[in-house]
Order: sequence, then structure tokens, then C-alpha cells
Amino acid sequence: MNVIMGKKLGMASFFGPTGREFPVTIVETGPCVVVQVKTLEKDKYEAVQLGFVEKKEKGVNKPLKGHFQKAGVTPKRFLKEFRFEGAGELEVGSEVNVSIFNEGDSLAVTGTSKGKGFQGVIKRWGMKRQGRSHGTHESKRGTGSIGQCAWPSRVWKGKHMAGRMGNDTVTISNLEVLKIIPEKNIIFVKGSVPGGKNGLLKIRKQEV
Repeated sequence: MNVIMGKKLGMASFFGPTGREFPVTIVETGPCVVVQVKTLEKDKYEAVQLGFVEKKEKGVNKPLKGHFQKAGVTPKRFLKEFRFEGAGELEVGSEVNVSIFNEGDSLAVTGTSKGKGFQGVIKRWGMKRQGRSHGTHESKRGTGSIGQCAWPSRVWKGKHMAGRMGNDTVTISNLEVLKIIPEKNIIFVKGSVPGGKNGLLKIRKQEV
């Protein structure tokens, strides 16, 4: 088992054995419960569905309530499916916690980046501002010309323009585990991870 769901608790400073300071993200990893197992014989692929964070039963609809009852687990707020070899060997109802990690492990963390709303090209793409003289007026932070003269008489696909920024699925790889607190299911990950405080994360241990 090399995958788990977690929650971003915030960032802090961490001092290594030599006294060097590192920025770290504090992540609560599980505990997660195996709600469903997909096998090659029945489903044509191997995967495991994990549940994370308890949820009140009155807030669960009937189909999901039956899904949890079949697995013999309490309702969970988040359900995610992970594919990997050997997933079909796991048992429904078993728990996955921080014990799957060791200090020094390399992780790939996936989360949803912070939403910035509708932004202009300067903030969204890092474009330069136009000159503030010779009649530019209110267009000095604008896109400028987006046309292609008489040919091809259209705007190129993928042209950098103003629009919604952030709120995207982002994965950051090669993040090192610096410290583990087993009794609280907390790990200290070197560097930053996508999303804001209390954001949901998918954490996968990478092979060295």
C-alpha cells in the first residue's frame, strides 16, 4: 500500500540535524478506511477505494448509505479510488494510516490549487505592462493586440488571455518526508503542497 488521503494543516519551519531550517507542510495523513476493492477477475483492473473523515449518517443519501453498510464501515466525507498493483489483495474495512511512510520517503502530492477568480494577463500570465503615455490610458494593463492581421484572420488556440485563475488540480513530485508523528498521523513534508489550509490531498509514495 503506497497511497493515502490527507489534509493540509498549514506550514511551519523545521530544523534538521545540522541546524539548517526548512519550510515544511504539516499534513494529517488518514487514517483512511478501505471501502471497496476492485479486482482483475471481477472489474478487469486493480484499485482500492479509500474513505477519509467521518460524516454524520443523516447527511448521507440512501445509495451511499448502502455502500458503506455493505463494507461495514461508518460513513465518510471523502471517497477516492487509487489504482496500483496488488490492490486486489487488500481487505474491505482495513485501515490505512501514516505507518505506510518512513522518514526520507519521496512523495507525489496532488491537491486543488487556491482559486484566484477572474484575473488579467499580468497576474495570470506574468505579462509586462504597456507604456503609460501616448494615448494608452486605461489599456495599459490590457492584453494588447491578439489578432494576426489578414491571415489567418483568427486568434490562435491557447492564446494567453484574461480568465479564471487557480482552482486547478496540481501535482508536486519529489517531496521528502522529514518527520513523522505516528500517534497523530501527521507527517512533515519538505516544501509546499497545493491548496489552502484544510484542503484535501492525495498522497502517493514514489519509488526511488
